[in-house]
Amino acid sequence: MLRMILLFSLSVLTFAGNAFGEVKVEKTVYKGWQNCYRVSNGEVELIVTGDVGPRIIRYGFIGGQNIFKEYAEQLGKSGEEKFQARGGDRLWKAPEDPIATWAPDNVPVEITATPTGLIARAPVEPLTHLQKEIEISLASSGNQVTVTHRITNRSLFTLEFSPWALTMMAQGGMAVSGFPPRGIHPINLEATNPLVMWAYTDLSDKRWAFTKKYLTLRQDPNNLNAQKLGMFNKDTWAAYLLNGEAFVKVAKADPSKTYPDFGCSFETFTNSEFLEMETLGPLTKVAPGQTVDQVEQWGIYRNVHLSAITDEALDATVLPLVKATGASH
Repeated sequence: MLRMILLFSLSVLTFAGNAFGEVKVEKTVYKGWQNCYRVSNGEVELIVTGDVGPRIIRYGFIGGQNIFKEYAEQLGKSGEEKFQARGGDRLWKAPEDPIATWAPDNVPVEITATPTGLIARAPVEPLTHLQKEIEISLASSGNQVTVTHRITNRSLFTLEFSPWALTMMAQGGMAVSGFPPRGIHPINLEATNPLVMWAYTDLSDKRWAFTKKYLTLRQDPNNLNAQKLGMFNKDTWAAYLLNGEAFVKVAKADPSKTYPDFGCSFETFTNSEFLEMETLGPLTKVAPGQTVDQVEQWGIYRNVHLSAITDEALDATVLPLVKATGASH
């Protein structure tokens, strides 16, 4: 694939798509950051930060809401000594480590344009000797995006970790994820998946709701308590419903491999400030110079209204969006 380094003096790159549209990569200012890049096809847009990252700070319809969380007081800033939440979509290593996982991503990244988007590549982290990058590939029309999160081991030693893609969602919405296919006792006697708790998980919390096929987690700005659950599903997906729109991300997991946190390919977390939807790759022994990635398919949809938290309502409202997102690539 042809790749071209985007110099900060460059204003617009346009790559022709099919007969229905084109993908543009434009340098832009975004909420105080002077070096951001907008990837758009005329219908949806993604904003990637160049002054920090790699981060996708915005994804939405042109002129519409940003369904991602933004920390207003952290926007436009860089160079901080400690990790900053900021918002948007980012890349971590799992299992979670309070020092190495939370390594700051507060320095400029290299931006490389591609015919369908861009790659944002961070320098090697001094603390971990890992190098992270996020690649965006936007369809020339419609709302579909492939987002590839990559980590390369730049150390002198083999390291074991998982790529971990975390998307922070704006306040006031609800996350939905599906369990693997359900069965009937005593026909289906085998275990199908873990449901993993953290020490602070409280299943009596009213923000959780469960049906036979789905779990949902509501973001409440007035509830200060953190909540988290994880699970495994070879067809991993999550949707976030907010103000009549739905963001969906889909990833594949391999049942033959070992995943972090007692076998999680998906985790969801919330507190009073945001809700996070996270997918994880398998634990991998990564030799020096080798790269692992976590690939997600994204979609965003309008006019999505859930009538009730039931299998029937979720089947009718959310499941078609999941299928459309996963099947579009």
